[in-house]
Amino acid sequence: MSFKKNFTLIAMTLLILMTGLIGYLYILSQPVSKETIIKTQFVVPRGQAVSVIASRLKDEGLIKSSIMFRLVVKQRELESKLQSGSFQISSNMTPSEIATKLTQGTNDVWVTILEGWRREQVAASLVEYNLNDFDSREFLNLTIGQEGQIFPDTYLFAKESTAATVYRVIQDNFKKKVTVGLTNEIEQSNRSFSEALVMASMVEREARGYKEMRHVAGILWNRYDIGMALQTDATLQYIKGYNTQTKSWWESPTGADKKIDSFFNTYLYPGLPPHPICNPGLEAIQASLNPLETKNLYYLHDRDGEIHYGKNLEEHNANVQQYLR
Repeated sequence: MSFKKNFTLIAMTLLILMTGLIGYLYILSQPVSKETIIKTQFVVPRGQAVSVIASRLKDEGLIKSSIMFRLVVKQRELESKLQSGSFQISSNMTPSEIATKLTQGTNDVWVTILEGWRREQVAASLVEYNLNDFDSREFLNLTIGQEGQIFPDTYLFAKESTAATVYRVIQDNFKKKVTVGLTNEIEQSNRSFSEALVMASMVEREARGYKEMRHVAGILWNRYDIGMALQTDATLQYIKGYNTQTKSWWESPTGADKKIDSFFNTYLYPGLPPHPICNPGLEAIQASLNPLETKNLYYLHDRDGEIHYGKNLEEHNANVQQYLR
């Protein structure tokens, strides 16, 4: 076979392959179904990678190829323009149309509830997100008796969400991540869940990080078990409530505050407060269900926030002299 014929054969083969590749890419660039008009809510969490978004779109049957979607995003330089939020997407949209859709603003708002907030703080924070139909007074009425169960997390709410909608979503999340998610921990703990939740609310305000939380929880349970007053400053802060001058719900307590006659005053009344003093996060709840076994009965934080422990009053007083005087 002559060189000319070989060249012609190779050229024809490459042409066929190229044509096939172009055709295949064209197919992948088309909608999954041109007939479908039902829209699917597709949520993009903040910071999610393009590769993950592409895989999720493929898994949900919204695109034919995750690679094609990534190529479209790359070719159109949309990586930094994709937004988080909730989007209405249909499988009759092309990858290019979906990519464009994900760059457009949504009618949803990401809301973050921080660990250690009391329900009044949560209500005030939700107002600042400008949810059109949210009423803070209604939310406070709905959450009466629910302190400790307004689970700290990041939520996605439609701007039209009412207080009832927000409350329902938060409660569902609490059940999912705590009452169901921690089923094993709750069953294995020698404390009732209601007691552990009250303890967790104090631990959340008194300690930092899971390791420290477990140690503080162990100390407070030790005090509880021997009938010693828990003596947590956070409960005094809870009693005092909002300080209009400093605009704080958690103002540092004074010596005089230890004499406030309230069942939440853990300096005056031994045992747990009547109910949680704030809404603890997952780590504080886990720490209270599974505390560190320790002989310590005391702890304090120095001026730099470092914690120091003592087995008895003598060791505690020595820590006070060394780190606070």
